[in-house]
This record gives sequence, structure tokens and C-alpha cells, in this order.
Amino acid sequence: MANLSSHVTALFIVVALVCAFVPAFSVEEAEAKTLWDTCLVKITPKCALNVIAVVFGNGTLIESCCHDLVQEGKVCHDNLIKYIADRPSLVGRETQYLKKRDDVWSHCVSISKTT
Repeated sequence: MANLSSHVTALFIVVALVCAFVPAFSVEEAEAKTLWDTCLVKITPKCALNVIAVVFGNGTLIESCCHDLVQEGKVCHDNLIKYIADRPSLVGRETQYLKKRDDVWSHCVSISKTT
């Protein structure tokens, strides 16, 4: 589990660095700032990494992170996952990731309704 977490953390850092320093791979600065200001501040880093691990790897969703995800909102969740899935290194698998994104959202909404 710790090994997976460190791999996911490394992936997140690499994506962030690539987006920050390679303009051809990043969205416009204003769009990235909007994503940060409106979305990433609504979810804890731990939960953001957990959701990324589930969508892009073999992570197990932490139920307490579902509350954060639902609080973040579907538009933010969709945009952030699509933002990562659109990276050149992930080309060809976008559909798979977007389906997992939707599955995670549906699961979290159903959990949030029961708690």
C-alpha cells in the first residue's frame, strides 16, 4: 500500500512539474489557475491522491474521501481527471480513465447519500 502511494505521489508530482515547465503539455495558465482556485482547494491532498490512484491505477477508494470528492463537486472532479487523462503519456486510454472517473463519482455519491 505504501509503495502504491509513493508511486501515485511521484506520478502526481511529475504531472505537475511537466505542466508547470513545459508549455506545450499544459493548459493555458489562466485555466490552470482556475482549476486550482476552484477545485483543488476543495479536496484534501490525501483524498486527491487517493482518487487519482483509483482512477489511474489499482488504488482502493477510501470511503472518507468520498465525502471530500462530493463536496468538491462533479464539474471539478470531471475536469481534474480529464486534465490528467489528456496528458500525452496517457493517450489512447482516455476512455478507460473517464469511465473509471464516472464509476468513482457514482460510488461516492451513493455512499454519501447513506451516511
